[in-house]
Amino acid sequence: MTQSRAGTTESATESATGSATESATDSAMESAWGELVATARRTVADGLVVGTSGNVSVRVGDTVLVTPSGVPYDRLTPGDATGVDLAGRRVLGTLVPTSELPMHLAVYRADPGARAVVHTHAVHATAVSLLVDELPPVHYMTAALGGPVRVARYAAYGTDELARAMLDALADRTGCLLRNHGTVTYGTSLDQAYDRTAQLEWMCRLWLTASSVPGHSPSLLTPDQLAEVAERLRGYGQHG
Repeated sequence: MTQSRAGTTESATESATGSATESATDSAMESAWGELVATARRTVADGLVVGTSGNVSVRVGDTVLVTPSGVPYDRLTPGDATGVDLAGRRVLGTLVPTSELPMHLAVYRADPGARAVVHTHAVHATAVSLLVDELPPVHYMTAALGGPVRVARYAAYGTDELARAMLDALADRTGCLLRNHGTVTYGTSLDQAYDRTAQLEWMCRLWLTASSVPGHSPSLLTPDQLAEVAERLRGYGQHG
């Protein structure tokens, strides 16, 4: 009898622990999905995408929550949560994930520290992708992305070839331009990934504006100047 009661107690404890863990996971997914939808809507409000172009993802454990394909962001609800594993198999929801899923998964596989990816069709950044192979370092925030931002070679959207081209351009960087296409940035949070996208678009606009003045060339930062900024950025913000 004593062994039976002990076994029952142990089983009940395991069940309670399992339920608590499952509840915590569900809560984390719900919260992350809400943040993802808010970020996706922000890309539209800030003019970084038009319609259903662009996409956003966030990693929660081994699950990648991602915007679904072809659904306007203002129509997304908690019930539309869409998630895949790192192999791209759908593990949450019924909607088809974004067609750019290969790019998102490539980032998470390449950098275990990546927790969010933002892809846009920002107009100034896309314009720069048509003109140069690398965004000239016109501003010190270049250092926040790891250095001068490269332009990935062109490949059709949604393909593994585009994902490979993106990874090449992202080497030692947290953002890149996609030739004739747009931008990709990532970070340790959705806020950081989005901020990097906004900074990249702003720097592209700055370079285009400065370059348009007849008879003048923009002043560019040197590698040493960028290295100094990179060091200073390590202590930037609030701590503790």
